[in-house]
Amino acid sequence: MRELLPTLLAWRAAGEPFVLATVVATAGGGPRELGAAMAVRMADGVPGEVIGSVSGGCVEAAVIEEAARVLAEGRPRLHTYGLTDAEAVGLTCGGTLSVFIEPGMPGTANLDRVHEAVETGGGAAVVTVIAGPPELVGLHRGDVLRANGYAALADAVARDADALVDVGESALRRYRLDGCPAPSAGDWNVPDVVTVFFHVMAAPPRLIILGALDYAASLAGIGRFLGYRVTVCDARPVFATAARFPDAHDVVVAWPHRYLEATSIDERTAICVLTHDPKFDVPALQIALRSAAVYVGAMGSRRTCEDREQRLREAGITEHELARLSAPIGLDLGASTSAETAVSIAAELVSARRRGSGEPLRRTVGRIHH
Repeated sequence: MRELLPTLLAWRAAGEPFVLATVVATAGGGPRELGAAMAVRMADGVPGEVIGSVSGGCVEAAVIEEAARVLAEGRPRLHTYGLTDAEAVGLTCGGTLSVFIEPGMPGTANLDRVHEAVETGGGAAVVTVIAGPPELVGLHRGDVLRANGYAALADAVARDADALVDVGESALRRYRLDGCPAPSAGDWNVPDVVTVFFHVMAAPPRLIILGALDYAASLAGIGRFLGYRVTVCDARPVFATAARFPDAHDVVVAWPHRYLEATSIDERTAICVLTHDPKFDVPALQIALRSAAVYVGAMGSRRTCEDREQRLREAGITEHELARLSAPIGLDLGASTSAETAVSIAAELVSARRRGSGEPLRRTVGRIHH
């Protein structure tokens, strides 16, 4: 959804009506995650430009058809799509997903504020009432709920929104009118129960690349493609230049360990050490391995990695901390070129971020989509 915001802002500025479809629930390994979104620009009531995706192609055509009805009626609709026969609309790959289709977007007037919050790193949660008592249908934000006499419910929603933004996860929650949690199972429409979807648009996760090498240029490109905010850092100003790393959001000239000491590292941050030089690697890895980073990898030959690990032990890094280090960095793809090496590293990044096994899918069983 975050990627759609600039286009939605442009449509709104041009006075173009649009319909937004959002995945609010999945079951059985659906093809897209909670919060996956698709927007349809309407022209004279007819669907025009389409951006985003809710299922990777399985139900998009049906959602686009529904967009015209939603815009004409001026009220949202909730549709659930599942595995069906070949002649019907459904997810041929299995699983089910529920899509909330609405004219515009909750808090459309606040699109600028949402976009600003995401871009400045704070993140935002758009809160949408999916189902509930008739007097609550269409109310989208805590202050509106409070104004209608549901202060406890508004407080519970606000607390959960803040918590979900902190962890960067969208979620579907159910509440009683007094703000207490309601059972999650059962029908969408239950008397005196409000179903709320929190569409969390967190700031992009960070990819910090230490070492301004050719490998770093390739990794910066694929990192940006994967949605990371990419920083390349190196102490040598002749190497650390914006011209050499056009895909990086930031190029920093500093000793890597000093940069890590000064910057923000959270559980969505990945750190890749590509310098394979002890005077850069060891001080930086001491900080990285004791940080909250979800992934820490370091480049080097087997001998270099063994030597580095011994130096880290001598510097006080424990075996538990050392177990977090992915070195040599990347998955075994047989990579040779810098571009192939970047793919190898990126594959390991995705595996760490999504808790994948890194095994070929043909060798695994069970659901493909986690």
